[in-house]
Amino acid sequence: MNLPRKAIVNQTCRADIQAFFDPETWTFTYVVYSGKASPCIVIDSVLNFESKSGRTLTRSADEVIAFIQSEQLQLVWILETHAHADHLTAAPYIQGKLGGKIVIGNHITSVQNVFKGVFNLGEQFAIDGSQFDYLLKDGESLSFGALSLKALYVPGHTPACMAYEIEDALFVGDTLFMPDVGTARCDFPGGDARTLYQSIQKVLAYPNKTKLYMCHDYPPTDRPVAYCTTVEEEKKSNIHVHEGVSEDDFVRMRNQRDATLDMPNLILPSIQVNIRAGHLPEPEANGKSYLKIPLNTL
Repeated sequence: MNLPRKAIVNQTCRADIQAFFDPETWTFTYVVYSGKASPCIVIDSVLNFESKSGRTLTRSADEVIAFIQSEQLQLVWILETHAHADHLTAAPYIQGKLGGKIVIGNHITSVQNVFKGVFNLGEQFAIDGSQFDYLLKDGESLSFGALSLKALYVPGHTPACMAYEIEDALFVGDTLFMPDVGTARCDFPGGDARTLYQSIQKVLAYPNKTKLYMCHDYPPTDRPVAYCTTVEEEKKSNIHVHEGVSEDDFVRMRNQRDATLDMPNLILPSIQVNIRAGHLPEPEANGKSYLKIPLNTL
């Protein structure tokens, strides 16, 4: 499926939002700013990864970097909504080119603790979040020029998911998908369907016109890929959690559905890299970095 990587600029509020689409992982990266030559942030970047060769590529990140440079923006924060299991983050690469600080929710420590055991990472792997430049707490705000974002803790898909509120927009990560796609799986370590339902209710409590920006889209039909909907549309039409769906019904549906799903193609490299804030494992004696493949574990 040949889809454009770059989506449309949304200029309906003071914040300008530029979306970039990576068709290999169905992921959206966002640059949020307030006009030419302003401070900006990046949300959920992508480092391309060839699983057959073990090579990393930077074409998706380079598009984001080129846009920031063309608009003469100053990168302040590089944010993750969570430790992704379906793509590698390009945060360190972007930071090396443009500066900025790498940020994730402070519950990343619980994810690190779990996967330190899964991958047997040893005592040298810290589980205090120190690989990141800043750990953001629920309700905390960060400023970037004339704009600011507020963190909303939305666990369930993972125990460390954050959404980011910027004016009339909410960047929801994997908490919700477009209405015809539904909601994220909850069967990764630390995930929980009941917790996800409660987090979704936090999102749906925002005003109806609030714009919701997705981290992914997986169109179930031949409709074009899309990245933005509203609270109103989700409450009306989300196939998993529209108005009238009870918590028990959602948990039953989500657990049954998750039991049928395969693991994401890139879960093993993604988790190992993303809990390190995007840094590759330390090189071994021969100067090369290696990832682990745990057998009969996930």
